[in-house]
Parts: sequence; structure tokens; C-alpha cells
Amino acid sequence: MLLPRPAKPVWRLIATRSRMAARLPRIVSAHPDDDLFDRAWKQDKSQVPLAERMRPRSLDEVVGQEHILGAGRLFERLLGRRRIPSMILWGPPGVGKTTLARLLAAQAKATFVTLSATSSGVRDIREAVDKAAKRRSYEGRATLLFIDEIHRFNKAQQDALLPHVEAGVIALIGATTENPSFEVNAALLSRARVVQLREIGVESMVGLLRRALTDEDRGLGERGLEAPDGLLAAIGGAAQGDARRALGTLEIAADLVPTDNTELLAAHVAEALGQRTIRYDKDGEEHYNVVSAFIKSMRASDPDASVYWLARMLEAGEDPLFPARRMIIFASEDIGNADPNALTVATSAAAAAHQVGMPEAVLPLTQAAVYLALARKSNSVLKAYAAARKDVRRHGALPIPLVVRNAVTDLMKDVRYGVGYRYPHDFKGGIVPGDASYLPERLNAQRYVETAAQGWEHEALMRVRSAQTGESEAPSSNGGDDPP
Repeated sequence: MLLPRPAKPVWRLIATRSRMAARLPRIVSAHPDDDLFDRAWKQDKSQVPLAERMRPRSLDEVVGQEHILGAGRLFERLLGRRRIPSMILWGPPGVGKTTLARLLAAQAKATFVTLSATSSGVRDIREAVDKAAKRRSYEGRATLLFIDEIHRFNKAQQDALLPHVEAGVIALIGATTENPSFEVNAALLSRARVVQLREIGVESMVGLLRRALTDEDRGLGERGLEAPDGLLAAIGGAAQGDARRALGTLEIAADLVPTDNTELLAAHVAEALGQRTIRYDKDGEEHYNVVSAFIKSMRASDPDASVYWLARMLEAGEDPLFPARRMIIFASEDIGNADPNALTVATSAAAAAHQVGMPEAVLPLTQAAVYLALARKSNSVLKAYAAARKDVRRHGALPIPLVVRNAVTDLMKDVRYGVGYRYPHDFKGGIVPGDASYLPERLNAQRYVETAAQGWEHEALMRVRSAQTGESEAPSSNGGDDPP
């Protein structure tokens, strides 16, 4: 007699179904709003930061990027298609890189998958790509892989993306605050379109903050707060083009307003801002942009801008010896002998800054920056060396003219070393008359030094050329020998 088969325990059924579910590919929502923030919002709006609640849900809500979002512009054309090209979104923090990627995914009905380069590796990339391939095969659904801070991926991690981007398994959108030409592999860069986003201007920021104040569903509208445009402009200016930062400041300032009051005051905003930090990456593009502005301001003889950019570097924590070194170089490259004192001023300022340290170092550095900006300018030193270097590299070691060779032995005298040399101190003004050149014979007619039409070097060259036009009363009589 066959006994009935015992029923499978309930706990075993649950375990079996859990293992089956784990084998199924995990689907990430294509809708930006269907996420953890959205579920928290439905329970309690205060749990979600204002910046996240005000994240644009359509292109009409995106501010400050009119150069790519206007009628007939890039993103309007992209959103009219189902296929999304791979691209690199390059711009400062808080300008909408993640938002634009989400909007593209939603419009194309693609699954939006996000990875952060700060916490993800090659294994995470492969897992995301495998799921994207299955999603495409089983569901016919595209995947938009968004990688935040893609510049932090190393070469191996970036290379791991290449074959999948080429095969169309994923549409890659990378976000970066750094110049992609420096931070993204050339191979990956050639397969992705670079889209530059701009800092959000103060006017656009005021509109965004005003919308956040009045929106009763997503913003602070239920509080009925009032604030003048000037105060919102101050918040926008302090945010330095970062919408996330501006909205965060507004939210904190609103929390400081007493519940029995509806007026947002400058005192609330000042307390919310706290100690303002200046965006300045010592190793990134912003570092080179600021120092470039500093140098070009001095070159343009603009002392006000020169001091401003110097202050931008020093107040952001830059090593004071960095601008000091740049001023030493500038003193020779852009002033040179138009004002020979410039190099002395620059080197003295560097020495003083090194000796006294911060914060007093700002004084000699500012003094030097103002002097260099106001000094007469000449790039003849740079041009002279560049021209001479070009001939040295082109012609190699050309023979030294016999007239300037030193005859220290009888044999050297026999082969006419130093014959014809005239001792300059034997002539009026210490200048040998005539247009004799001591360059190698092949370069005898070459001129490397062309001075500016101003400053000390111009006057000095005119003096030399004037003295060369006539003979002195005391010509050399020591033959070819060097003076004792």
C-alpha cells in the first residue's frame, strides 16, 4: 500500500520561491519619480530635501540651460527620438546633469540605471550590462546607464564600458565636473557626445527659488512665506550657479522663520549660508582657469582684476607660493627688460611671502601683482629665446667665430683665434662701432631681440644702435689678444 506523500513544509516553499525570484533580472524603474524619495514623500514631505522635491519633471522646469533646451536645440531633437546617443554631460555641480539624464530615459521609455564612480567598480559595470542585455532580449527595452562623476573611473573601468557602448547594449550618459578632454579616455570620448552645461545665472536662480517658495505641492508654498527678489538673488549669487545649494539654503532659511511669521529676512539667509566656501579645485580645471585669469589680467594692465583673482586663489586656500612663482615667471615673460625692476619685485614678494607666511603674505603678493599689472610690457625675452632655440635645434652646434675664440696657446694664435677682436671698453660708451655680429657665420644676419617700443629696453637698444654708427677716439690696439 502506497502511503501519501507528505506535504512540503511552508518554509521550504517560501525558500524555493525566494531563490527563483533571485534568479530573475532586477528591473530598475524608467520613471524618475518612482523611487525611494517618492515613497518617502508620500509618507512625509519633510523627509525629502527641497532640492529633490523641486527636481524638474519636464524640460520646461529646467532653468539656466537654454543653449541646449530651446526650440530646435539639441535636447528637443533628442527627446523626439526613441534612441538615445551616448554622451558626457560636463558642467559644475547642481546644474541638472542627473535630471537631464532622467528626463531622457523617461522620454525614451528606457530603464534608468545609475552608478556612482566613487563607489562602483568593473564588477558593478558588468552586472549592469548583463542585466541590460537580458532586458533588451526579453523585454525589448533599452537601458540608459548613468554614471555620476565618471572622471573618477580609472582607465580600466572606462575601457570596460567601450564594447557595450559600441554594441548598443547600453546608452551611456556620464556626468562630470572636470574637463572631459583631461579626465575621460580618448577612446570613450570619441564614442560619446560632450554636452557642456553652464552655471545657472542669478536671474534664472531667482525664478527657481520663487517657484519653490510658492509651490504648495512640492515646495514651501503651504508656509505662505514672502521674500523680495533681492534676497533671493543674494541666495542665488551665494550658490555660485548651484541650484541644489541654493534650494538647500532657502530650505534652511525658511526653517529659521518663526511659525507665527511669514517674512523671510536677510538675517535668516545669512545664518543659513554660514561660512561661504569658494569653489576652487587645486588639481582641477577651476584651478587653471583662475590662475589663467590672474595672469591675463596682469598682462592686460588691469590691476583691479589682478588683485581680485589673486584674492580668489588665496581665500580658497591656495599655497601663497603658487601665485608668487607665477608672478616671477610673468615678470620675465610679459615684462622682461621693459621694466627690469619687475623681476626684482616679484622675487622679493615671493621671498617675503615665504618668510612671513599667511595671512600677512597677502600684502607683498598684492603689492607685486599691482606693480606687475602697471609695469610696461614686453614679451621680447620670450620671443628672443624661442627664435634662438629654433635655430639651435635646426642647425645644431654651428662653428664659433674665430674672432670670439680665446687664444690661450701659441697654436690657437697660429690658427687665428681671436684675430680681429675689438675690446669694447676701448671705445666711447663701451660700444664697438659698426654692425659686426658675433653669431655663427651661417646666422650672421639673424636678429633675435626685437624690443618693445617702450620702457628701458627700448631706450637701451636705441642707445646701443646710436653708438654703433660712429668710431670712437680710442680704437683697440691690443691685436687679437683678450685684455689682461
